[in-house]
Amino acid sequence: MISQSQLEAANQQLSNASPQEILEWAMDNLDGLYQTTAFGLTGTIAVDMISKISKARGAAHAVDLIFLDTLYHFDETIDLARTVSEKYSAKLHNYIPNGVNNVKQFEVLYGKELWISDEDMYDFAVKVEPARRAYEELGVKAVLTGRRRSQGGERAAIPAIEIDETGLIKVNPLASWTFEQVKAYADNNKVPYNALLDKGYKSVGDWHSTKAPSGVATSDADERSGRWSDKGGQKTECGLHKDFFVMKRAFEKRKREMDLAKKDAQVGVKVQA
Repeated sequence: MISQSQLEAANQQLSNASPQEILEWAMDNLDGLYQTTAFGLTGTIAVDMISKISKARGAAHAVDLIFLDTLYHFDETIDLARTVSEKYSAKLHNYIPNGVNNVKQFEVLYGKELWISDEDMYDFAVKVEPARRAYEELGVKAVLTGRRRSQGGERAAIPAIEIDETGLIKVNPLASWTFEQVKAYADNNKVPYNALLDKGYKSVGDWHSTKAPSGVATSDADERSGRWSDKGGQKTECGLHKDFFVMKRAFEKRKREMDLAKKDAQVGVKVQA
C-alpha cells in the first residue's frame, strides 16, 4: 500500500515518462503486479513492451496476465488471448463468472439478456466479481490497465498511477498516448491484434454490446464509439473502474430480489398443480 503523498510523488515523477518508463517503474516498485486485459490494442502493446523489457533484463516475461472471460466475448478475442499468451510466453489466468461454466448455466442463474434487464448486475457478475476473485486468489496488489485519456469519458483525466477504494493500485502506462500512436506502435512492432479491427471495429468488448462505428472507422472516429452504442453515450465503463463496494451492495440486493421472485414463481406453480 502506498500513501497519498507517495502516489502524488510517483505521478509527478512519471508525468512526462514514456509508457516503457512507467512499466519499468511499476515492475521495479510494485509487489503483486499483474496485467488485467481484454486484449484490446493498448493491452497487447503493453504485453509487447513488457516482453522487450523482460528480455533486455535477461528474464522471462515479468507480468502475468488476467483475462476476464465474460462468456460473451467474440471468438476473435478468445483466439487473440491464446495467441498473445503463446507469442510472449506470458502466463494467462482466465476467470469466468462465479458458479457457472457456460452461457446456458449463466442464463439459468440470471435470465437471458441480463445486460439489458440490469446492466450493472451484468457488469458485476461477469467482470467485477471475477476480477475481485482473481485478485484475492493470486495475491494481486497492483494491476496494469489499458486505459488512455484519448478514449474520453471517465478516462479523459486519468493519471499514470491510481489507487482505488479497495487499496488496489492501478497503473495506466499508455495513459498519454493517442489511438494513432498506439496503432503506429502495433504496426511497427508487429503486435498481434484482434481480427475485428480489420472489419472496422476500433474497440472490442462483448459481442452483444459492440459494433463497428457507422461507416468506415477512421482515426478521428471516437475510439470507443462502438461500445454500448445503444446507451446514447451514457455508459463508458464496464464496471471494473467504478466503486467496488457500491456495485457489490447493489448486486447483492438485486440478487436477493431475483432469488425471491424465483421462489414465488415456484410456489405459484405448485399451487396450480
